[in-house]
Amino acid sequence: MEKRDYRIKVQEKLSNMTDQEYHERSLEIAQQLLQEPSIQKANIIAITLSNRPEVDTTFIIEELWKLNKYVAVPKCNPKDRSMQFYKINSFDETERAYQNILEPIRERTELVEKERIDVMIVPGVVFDHHGYRIGFGGGYYDRYLVGFNGMRMSLAFEEQLLNEIPRESHDLPVHILVTDKNRIICE
Repeated sequence: MEKRDYRIKVQEKLSNMTDQEYHERSLEIAQQLLQEPSIQKANIIAITLSNRPEVDTTFIIEELWKLNKYVAVPKCNPKDRSMQFYKINSFDETERAYQNILEPIRERTELVEKERIDVMIVPGVVFDHHGYRIGFGGGYYDRYLVGFNGMRMSLAFEEQLLNEIPRESHDLPVHILVTDKNRIICE
């Protein structure tokens, strides 16, 4: 199967989740993530503003603010498929932008350089037990993670986890994968 086929198959599974199940399982993942030592020690955490069927990150972001953590969210540049992260202090500092994703409003937020980010929560559609992922197909994170030396983590529902997925030479695995049932340390 090609990456596109894996994406379609997993997204079909996720579409079967009820709203209640989606919110309850997202909350379970959020609570596990917030217990992670690397999250508790971190100053700046980079995370996406999710869209369903991704794990809901709203509660996570709100809790990080309560813990006095800096939250950095991505702004995509579709022309060169690059992205930058900006610190947000409120959801009022975001707007619907590229592919209807909530992104920071540049004029109201602060640019955060890659070197300052302690933990990067990397989104994806499909994951394996080794920490490799199939993203949404834009390659934004693959490019951004080159030279990133912080902790890489991902959040996923169990349905998104497969034993093995196709990899390319530029793919970088995450260090830890948090699901609604497991915490997987990826080697």
